[in-house]
Amino acid sequence: MPVVTLPDGSQKIFDRPITVDEVAASIGAGLRKAALAGRVDGKVVDTSFVIDRDVALSIITDKDPVGLEVIRHSTAHLLAHAVKQLFPEAQVTIGPVIEDGFYYDFAYKRPFTPEDLVAIEARMAELAKQDLPVKRREMPRDAAVAFFKNLGEQYKAEIIASIPAGEPIGLYGQGGWVDLCRGPHVPSTGKLKAFKLMKVAGAYWRGDSRNEMLQRIYGTAWAKEQDLKDYLTRLEEAEKRDHRKIGRELDLFHMQEEAPGAVFWHPKGWGIFQRLIGYMRTAQEAAGFQEVNAPEIMDAVLWQQSGHLEKFGENMFMTQTPDERVYAIKPMNCPGHVQIFKQGLRSHHDLPMRFAEFGKVHRYEPSGALHGLMRVRAFTQDDAHIFITEEQITEESVKVTRLILDIYRDFGFDDVRVKFSDRPPKRVGSDEIWTRSEQALQDAARAAGLEFTLNPGEGAFYGPKLEFVLRDAIGRDWQCGTLQVDLNLPGRLGATYIDEHSQRRTPVMLHRAIFGSLDRFFAILLEHHAGRLPSWLAPVQCVVMPITDRQDAYVAGVVGSP
Repeated sequence: MPVVTLPDGSQKIFDRPITVDEVAASIGAGLRKAALAGRVDGKVVDTSFVIDRDVALSIITDKDPVGLEVIRHSTAHLLAHAVKQLFPEAQVTIGPVIEDGFYYDFAYKRPFTPEDLVAIEARMAELAKQDLPVKRREMPRDAAVAFFKNLGEQYKAEIIASIPAGEPIGLYGQGGWVDLCRGPHVPSTGKLKAFKLMKVAGAYWRGDSRNEMLQRIYGTAWAKEQDLKDYLTRLEEAEKRDHRKIGRELDLFHMQEEAPGAVFWHPKGWGIFQRLIGYMRTAQEAAGFQEVNAPEIMDAVLWQQSGHLEKFGENMFMTQTPDERVYAIKPMNCPGHVQIFKQGLRSHHDLPMRFAEFGKVHRYEPSGALHGLMRVRAFTQDDAHIFITEEQITEESVKVTRLILDIYRDFGFDDVRVKFSDRPPKRVGSDEIWTRSEQALQDAARAAGLEFTLNPGEGAFYGPKLEFVLRDAIGRDWQCGTLQVDLNLPGRLGATYIDEHSQRRTPVMLHRAIFGSLDRFFAILLEHHAGRLPSWLAPVQCVVMPITDRQDAYVAGVVGSP
């Protein structure tokens, strides 16, 4: 007799195994109708999932963010179903949920056209209107491989063949069409009411340029039609605010093929860029930072010692000189700042020691990922590193977070979200050090009065971090600033100070960026203000204009006066 505990603490006792759908029905017809999935002991499952033991259960509806993910996942399958009906020779591959929507990759003999997308979307609407039940079943791996090969779905068969033997394979079917999926999905296609196909693009099978080129159809899906309309309106507004378009109109910068991912700054744009640096320089000096500058090219041995070469090497630009020394163009500033700290004997009386740099860094980004000033290969960081004792972590972190938030307010960003990112799978340092780092940073965030959400596994390879996310004028989120606690890099690079007992100690290093990338922050500002920057940043701050030619001489005098 399973006992089901609901979110409000109430319990329901059943005399037999029961599905999530039946539990929802026992609570009320309205909840059953709204149910998209269930959360059983924290795991998201289909409404057809059978409960045969005591569990904690919540019913997922479109009011739950997870419900929207289920809708989008199911809409990706609806897209594949429609494509197979209209283009039976097309092969399906994968169709995940992404931000604001989904995509599905297909192998087909010719490119899909805009007219094809219209037809596919119409067929999706027909399938949704039919309210087809979505049913799950499991099949042994080898049988599933044979099943999809028999359907001519070679890509699906390849995916299944890579799954460990003995692991059951989940299949979902609707209206005679079957797809590989772990789920969960909506109970029926009638739950999918607000979607739109956006575009088609090329994509390599498994993301490898050595493999076949597939066609990726992107779409968006929402719980309600009004949500879809609001999203499309935001996209229209975002297109008007595109920083690349504004940059051309205001003659601020340009980019060209001869320097992919790098910026040609025009006089007006460079003037704004320098004003950003001037503002930050003043704010940093007032907060006790000393400006430094480290070389852009350093021996690869240094990057090997720091751990960057192992963890970040594929994104670094390397060169070898005639004497066979290998150098790297710096992708970040931290090892250089450690070298400056190491010059001379440092005492605990010197700490905190705050170094800041407007450092030019270079990182290899794939050509397809480049996007105006938002994603580049060469950019300037407002980078800073603070060398402290472990006891100073909380106090110094509080100061930094307050500085960050004050600066964002000056640029018109009052809505700032904070995320806490903990240890990633690929990292340096012991678990004990990571535990200390994570605890220290969380304590500091709470001491600063910050509310934060967890961002599991997204810390830097050397330490946990706080990420500061700005919400712009049209509701988009931009991750900009970071604060990271690092108990690893200083030790790897041999940094020490003399403590109050005349013993050598390894300092803690805080990594801090506020704008992050100045180039990217420049773009965010342009889009947030739709090109109408605050007067102190505007490229043209005022114009003296005569009404008729009788004022020409006077206006010339005004313009020419000191």
